[in-house]
Amino acid sequence: MAPNEVPGETAGEIRGEARGETRRRASRYVVPVAVAGVAAATIGLVPALAASGDPDLPEITAQQLIEKIAASETQTLSGTFRVSTDLGLPALDGLASGLGGLGGGEGSSTADPSQKLTELASGTHTLRLAADGPERQRLTLLDGSDEYSLIHNGDDVWAYDSKSNEVFHEKGASEGPKAEEKELPATPKELADEVLKAAGDTTSITVDGTAKVAGRDAYQLVIKPKQAGSTVASVKIAVDAANGTPLKFTLSSVEGGKPVVDAGFTKVDFARPDASVFAFEVPKGAKVTEGAEEARKSEKLPEDFEKEFGGFGKGLNVIGEGWTTIAKLDTGAPAPKTDEAPKEIQGLLDSFGDKVTGKFGSGTLFKTKLVNALLTDDGKVYVGAVTKDALVDAANAGK
Repeated sequence: MAPNEVPGETAGEIRGEARGETRRRASRYVVPVAVAGVAAATIGLVPALAASGDPDLPEITAQQLIEKIAASETQTLSGTFRVSTDLGLPALDGLASGLGGLGGGEGSSTADPSQKLTELASGTHTLRLAADGPERQRLTLLDGSDEYSLIHNGDDVWAYDSKSNEVFHEKGASEGPKAEEKELPATPKELADEVLKAAGDTTSITVDGTAKVAGRDAYQLVIKPKQAGSTVASVKIAVDAANGTPLKFTLSSVEGGKPVVDAGFTKVDFARPDASVFAFEVPKGAKVTEGAEEARKSEKLPEDFEKEFGGFGKGLNVIGEGWTTIAKLDTGAPAPKTDEAPKEIQGLLDSFGDKVTGKFGSGTLFKTKLVNALLTDDGKVYVGAVTKDALVDAANAGK
């Protein structure tokens, strides 16, 4: 027997157990660390641009502008746009490694869209976009000399990472479960009426001037909360004056400073892209990973995560309404102590977590410019696009 050999165990088994223990320990901290991801996930990649001039356009009401959006028949376009995201978080590039690969698991492809597109949660990125109806779209993320492309063409989804020369392929993209169809308003006017009615007393919707977006005339639709306590200052959407296509999306926080999201077309063309844009051939020597749907369904989270958090579904309640809605989750177990977390995760938690106290006891507030979360020491989680005081008040009211 070798001097350092353990009877009955191989070195591989020891390393495997060590990795398993690390993953189990890391899984305890998914709730607080995932706050950063929640903020990113709540933001859709709405094409946008930067204003550079105020064209003289006919006056239009908010209802008429919403009707124009609803009546838009845009199915084809191509262009370049820039997405800038500032959540007020520390750098997120270490988030995945801090979680020990919990998201994708060992051997996952660097081309997997579920991992690659999280890069858009911070910083500024330039993308190329092409669309030809609901069956064909292409998005290319440019990163210096490297490119990442995501292509949907009929029944196939392809993703390619030029840096690693890896390909991700998903078959049956058009065969997923159909969402339950609901009766929609018969006309754009009826839809606009419903939107404004739903806004009610919680939301202000107005038209605030015009803008020039990627060389096109646009109206500015501005949406603001009327409720106190929301972290959202305003949402501004630039709408193409000719065809009603949203061209710009800017989400601003009550904290001020840079917008949380400012994504904008720098070039846009509504002509039908050539069919070759959506064609894809696997590059020579590339590693291909098949993302079979059945395989994804069978994936399970680490045992401790399922045991402690029940997949986030147990004990979930909704507090409030409108812009100040708060989700309350009772994990059923005391919050893990940050000083017991792996060093990578502990550093991330400390960088955007503040200790708070109240009638509820004590806890840690994890903050971004958009979504905040309070994790109490007795294992309750309060999450919402609301201020720190709103979360503390909700926790105090729960006692």
